[in-house]
Amino acid sequence: MLLGLAGILVWFVLVGRGFLPAPAPTAAPPTPAIEHFDGGVAYQHVLDQVGFGPRPTGSTASRQTGDYIIGQLEAAGWAVEVQEFTYMATPARNIIGRAGDGPIVIIGAHYDTRRRADNDPDPARRADPVMGANDGASGVAVLLELARVLDRKALRNQVWLAFFDAEDNGRLDGWEFIAGSRYMAEHLNVTPAFVIVADMIGDADQQIYQERTSTPALQDRVWAIAEQLGYQDYFLPEAKWSMLDDHTPFLQLGIPALDLIDFDYPYWHTVADTADKVAPAALERVGRVLETLLEGG
Repeated sequence: MLLGLAGILVWFVLVGRGFLPAPAPTAAPPTPAIEHFDGGVAYQHVLDQVGFGPRPTGSTASRQTGDYIIGQLEAAGWAVEVQEFTYMATPARNIIGRAGDGPIVIIGAHYDTRRRADNDPDPARRADPVMGANDGASGVAVLLELARVLDRKALRNQVWLAFFDAEDNGRLDGWEFIAGSRYMAEHLNVTPAFVIVADMIGDADQQIYQERTSTPALQDRVWAIAEQLGYQDYFLPEAKWSMLDDHTPFLQLGIPALDLIDFDYPYWHTVADTADKVAPAALERVGRVLETLLEGG
């Protein structure tokens, strides 16, 4: 023990006189970089969904898409709930990812696609299925990228990322629109502070007008954030469309709700709703607005 102490004293003397190098200071661990919404990552989610093919409710591709959504949410650390239900004798499921604490807010998108392109300009193609790159995959892509980048410490709410099934086959074979969101709304056992739906928001020629049935105060808040971020040329402060969409069942319950939708989309319910019509920059603008809102902006 005495020899050990002596050796230590000799070492300190040698270091102090410059005969031995002083130990390098221990570097502080690097601060992790804050992730922000990346339109390129979101666009890959569009491509991945389109890779399954058309995804109408009850199809194998729909099931694969739902499994993909669940896998992405779980990989990002979100708690996942699956709502299995049957609509028009067809199996369907809503998917919810949850994170954060506080009053609940729902950010939603539908992941099913239309099984017939009845709006196609070519009558010979109207029985073909819709790929749904914008009408379906774009909103899902935004939600999945939010799951990756949202700063949990900055959230002021418990956030539900809701993926609705059975939205897009209304007026076909006796189906109604928005069956999945209606099922979720009817089975709520809590009252969300607000609901925002992202639908058809990936158009490369993005023009998001204010939807007429949406809650004005919530709409004003979102449009103010868009202007703050410099997106006033894409979030246009003018009412244009009145939509029956996945926000509607929540509005009917008296819950503030907003439909973010770019309905000036010439490929709606046509076979041309393909991934080349969707732009990463458009996804990023919507994602950054929602990211800012949810993180207290």
